[in-house]
Amino acid sequence: MTLSEADKKSGLKGLDAESREMVLETVDRLRKRLLTREKILEYDKKEIFPEETIRHMLSPEIGLQLLGIPEIYGGMGGGARDICVLTREMSKICLGITTAFFAIQLGADPLIVGGTEEQKKKWLGAIASGSSLVAYAVTEPDAGSNVAAIKTKADPVVNNEGKITGYIINGAKQFISTGGYADFITLLADTPEGPAFFVVEKEAEGFIRGKGEEKHGIRASNTSPLSFTNVFVPVENLIGGVPGQGLKQSNKVFGYTRVMVAAMALGAGEASLGILIPYARQRIQFGSPLSEKQGYTHKLVVSDAVRLEAAAAYIDELAERLDSGEEDLQVEGSIAKLFATEAANQAADHAIQGLGGYGYIAEYEVEKIRRDVRITTIYEGTSEIQQNIISTFRWKKTRKTKGEYYLSICKEMEKLDSSFKDAGCMYYGLAAKALNDTIALVHENKLTRQQYIMFLLADMMTHVEVGASFARKCSALMKNGGKEAEKIRIMSRIFANETAQLVINNVSRILFGLGIFEKKKINDFMQNISYDTLMMSYMNILVDMDRVADILFERQ
Repeated sequence: MTLSEADKKSGLKGLDAESREMVLETVDRLRKRLLTREKILEYDKKEIFPEETIRHMLSPEIGLQLLGIPEIYGGMGGGARDICVLTREMSKICLGITTAFFAIQLGADPLIVGGTEEQKKKWLGAIASGSSLVAYAVTEPDAGSNVAAIKTKADPVVNNEGKITGYIINGAKQFISTGGYADFITLLADTPEGPAFFVVEKEAEGFIRGKGEEKHGIRASNTSPLSFTNVFVPVENLIGGVPGQGLKQSNKVFGYTRVMVAAMALGAGEASLGILIPYARQRIQFGSPLSEKQGYTHKLVVSDAVRLEAAAAYIDELAERLDSGEEDLQVEGSIAKLFATEAANQAADHAIQGLGGYGYIAEYEVEKIRRDVRITTIYEGTSEIQQNIISTFRWKKTRKTKGEYYLSICKEMEKLDSSFKDAGCMYYGLAAKALNDTIALVHENKLTRQQYIMFLLADMMTHVEVGASFARKCSALMKNGGKEAEKIRIMSRIFANETAQLVINNVSRILFGLGIFEKKKINDFMQNISYDTLMMSYMNILVDMDRVADILFERQ
């Protein structure tokens, strides 16, 4: 697989455009032949994990699992951009099926980031050959996303010469995707030196795979509890060969996989809009289509379409940064996941409302999408876990850089605003400055231990950083011109208004809600963050929403 000349020059990892298009064509064929609408609805209704279908998708004939495996181990060597595109498109078909494929990539990731050369050849080679379903076993009944709190133990087994020959594993894992069908798992367990990943094969004595859970959504996937009673694992199956590296490896995995969950949610959200928009154009109510009714379009469609476009901009930017080799992007992964999953969840909910009674009926699919997409706000770390991560690490980053982190975004947005007007860049910049001042206020008043305050900051941080990414995409498109550029420019203005208002509202909750600040202090702070100017982001907002509705519904 060769890279384009542009990617070669930039050093980006991944497929060339032609190869990526071939992967998408494969997904389209699956939609038409193997994963038809009728089959997907049947899997959901009967809670069927289509093992035979999944394994066929791993076969040499299709081989979608190859995308995330390095070429040297028999894969295609796809990058983050490629995997995001694949998961996004597959999620438009079925998020449950996509979860099964995501489990393969997730299970492979500890080997990719931490495995020895021999382990990669053996286990990644098995995945590439299509002979193995894989699961990632980290979550525990009492630990959830807190990997440092795992209780599953791996005690070393020592021979007569004092050499470690393997480990005895005892414990339990919960909510493991494809856990009931996996040929091997990558398991996180606590060794005397700290957490470590192990490869555990399904035939291992004492390894019990529990009954699949009955779930609210993603019913076409398998989610099973796993238990381990005196399970012996040879030392060769200690990933990386050195115990105690598990937390470091899991953090690398999270930084990568959370953007994949964001892409999955994005695809599901787009699928719900793909049903809602045509329905609204055809559904006549009180003499005219729903697509011509401003209350309907503005409440249930336009804002969601804007958020999903903003999510796409951020995901694309982050995936490119990953493909460039940039590391330590765990916070960015959390931002992508938090924003995209919550946006998609709301879009799917609005799709049910938009279809009225039909939205509640299985045949119309949106109720399934709504049930499916809900899990994306939970697995790989709940939205609240992401808020904790974002607020804590960005607060520390802000203090470490003496405010320069968000002030640099402010300056960047000011520069973009001077280059091209009417894209909301001024408001993104002001919001970044207001956020920076608010972080300082929270720090100086020792409010960082109040979790809700930190959640308010996390939401501000997320919107500001996603908004800046949206503005960058808008800038790039504006240089080339075209209809897409105009749509994104208007959408960027709308999202700038949302960002400005979220910042103002959250600042107000902090200033007024705590009851510790004097009125003059509040007034001075509001003036310093340019409250009145931020309120001006509402200017022509309804006109802009009308124009986006014209584009989405192809109104003349």
